[in-house]
Formats: sequence, C-alpha cells, structure tokens
Amino acid sequence: MTKPGVERFLSNLTKYVGDKKIGLITNPSAVDSRLRSTLDLLAPTGQVSALFGLEHGVRGHVQAGEKVATTVDEKTGLPVYSLYGDTRKPTPDMLTNVECLVFDLQDVGCRFYTYLYSLLYLLEASASYQLPIFVLDRPNPLGGEIVSGNILEEEYISFVGYPIPIRYGLTIGEIALYFNETRQIKAPLTVVKMEDWQRDYYWSETGLSWIPPSPNIPTPDTALVYPGTCFIEGTNLSEGRGTTRPFELIGAPWIKGDELATELNSSNLEGVIFRPTYFTPSFSKHQGKLCSGVQVHVVDRASFDPHATIVKLLEAVACNYEEFEFLTPPGQRYFFDLLAGSNQLRELLSAKDSFALDQLLLDWGQEAEGFAKARQEFFLY
Repeated sequence: MTKPGVERFLSNLTKYVGDKKIGLITNPSAVDSRLRSTLDLLAPTGQVSALFGLEHGVRGHVQAGEKVATTVDEKTGLPVYSLYGDTRKPTPDMLTNVECLVFDLQDVGCRFYTYLYSLLYLLEASASYQLPIFVLDRPNPLGGEIVSGNILEEEYISFVGYPIPIRYGLTIGEIALYFNETRQIKAPLTVVKMEDWQRDYYWSETGLSWIPPSPNIPTPDTALVYPGTCFIEGTNLSEGRGTTRPFELIGAPWIKGDELATELNSSNLEGVIFRPTYFTPSFSKHQGKLCSGVQVHVVDRASFDPHATIVKLLEAVACNYEEFEFLTPPGQRYFFDLLAGSNQLRELLSAKDSFALDQLLLDWGQEAEGFAKARQEFFLY
C-alpha cells in the first residue's frame, strides 16, 4: 500500500518543523493510510496555530465556486482563514502566529483544479515572508506517466489554469517543485515524499481508499473523465452536477440521448462507450428539469483520450442542436476559454470545422510531448 507523505512527516515531526507553530492547509481528503485525517493527527501536538480554507473549505462542506468564510473550527477551536473569498493569498495578519506552512490536500492531476493555484500563491507567500513550507505528497490518481492536452496560453491564466497541460503527470509535491522553479518563486520548500508509489500507478494500484477531494469528484472514475468533461462547465449543457455522477453525465432538456449516443459510438473513439440516459439535476444547471444525454463509460483507461472524447461530444452537440451555446458572463471572458487555455477550441466548434478540430488535437499532443520531457527534472519517483 502507498503511504502518503503525511505519515513520514508525522513520524519525523521534530526533524521537519522542530517546535515551530504550523499554519495548516488541508481538507477531509488528507488522510493517512488508516483514514485518520491530517488535521486530527496534527492538532493534538499543540503546534497547529491556524488553519487555511481553500475552495470547499477545511471541512469540505462548501460547494464549488461558493466563498469560504473566515471562522473558527468547531472541533479544534483553531482560527480558519479563508483563501477562497476576498483574498486567495495569506495576508500578514493571517500569518502573525505562524512559523511554517504545511500543505496537505489530495489533487486530481488536472489543470482546472483550484488547489494547484492556491498552492502556487502559498509558495509566493512563503517566499515573501520566508516561512518554510512543507508539501506532504500524495498520489496523482491519474498516474505519473501520461501527459496530455495543450499548454495554456499566458493571456488565459486564471484561478482554473496556468501554463501547464491539462493532464500533467506530476504529483502535488512535484508540481510544487515545478512551480517554485519555473515561476522563479524561490520559496523555502520541502516536499515530504510518499512511500511505495510508482509512476504507472493509477489510484486503484495505491491500495488507498478514495476520499472525495471536492464534492463533485466523488470517485476515481470521476477523476478519470474530468480532464475532458470539465469543459462542459463552460457551456449550457449540464455536466451532471446535482447528480450522483457529476462529470460522467452530460445532457440538457433539449438533447436526444439515444441519437447522441449512437452518433458518438459510431465515431469509434478508443476506450469509451456512451450510454443514453436521463437525469434530473438537484442543483446547478437545469436544476429540477429532466435532462436527456449520455453517460461516459471508460472501458479502457490506457487508450481513453478525454480530450478527443469531449471534442467529439461537443462537436456533435454544436452541429445538431441550435440551443447549444457557450456561457458568457457579462463583461467577462468566456469561461470555456479559461478552461481550454485559449479561444481556438471554442471558435473551431462554433465554425463546425471537423478537419481543424482534428488538427488542433494533434497540435495539443505535440505540446504535451514537450512538457512531458521538461517535467522530468522534477520527478521524485
């Protein structure tokens, strides 16, 4: 069984932090191999002086996109400072009683996840205030071998994307090293390694129980399709939020699921089958309305390409349904473009240009290959 970095950290706590007061960045996904939470294991030491809540909060109870409040944790009595509200980087006041930072959260191995950029901001704060920061490493549930998707263009940097591929094939500790070096942050960073993890491990090979890192990534199956189906968030299709299978169910009240599934299955995409289905979201897009669509079933994770899959799905919907549109909040950029890392995919889908879409995917593959080589200097395993 893989042992997360928290176990090595706790067994050598004095070596790592001495008697320093700890600012802990965590949530319920941070557990050891016996399912004991990092917060519950560290709090009794008396060294944790502050907690920091990222998206979804320290206790994991806040839905996606909702602000996290600055409050007091009921169980421990510790102050909880929000890094997903009015500020996303620790302020001097938040760090008054903090002598080092400890970051322990489960990542999903995908560019869209906000925890990555909270980590980047924490590295910047660490560098600014010369606070040692410890990242307790955890498995990438998608493994550490496959890199895929385009490199996000600089003008599309946001809290859901920096210039890395969609699927980057690094652990959370390795990407901390990558950010620290390539963004020239120079934080006093220590990554506490895992034990018994290999780059070819998907989550099922770790022997660990899955704790949802956020409310809408309930299973490792969700994490597998998320690098593709997250694009649906930028459209008026439901991505299955408000169901028990978010990011696996895709549809809308005006979709004909049988026809869509037939068309997608006839495209012979490898590693995936589309099943027609109906669902009624309990919240989010099309709340309370009966939707028809498809469920994305991955039948061979080695050959499954989440990006080709979602491009083919979006192309089929764009070509067959006049109701389909990309969401455009007033005065803001297309959220779809922030997820996609450029405006190219949206514009080609709008133009219904199949040939150019196929070429775009080939270009993405070349970008991923370049990153796959460059990232190797940051390997810990």
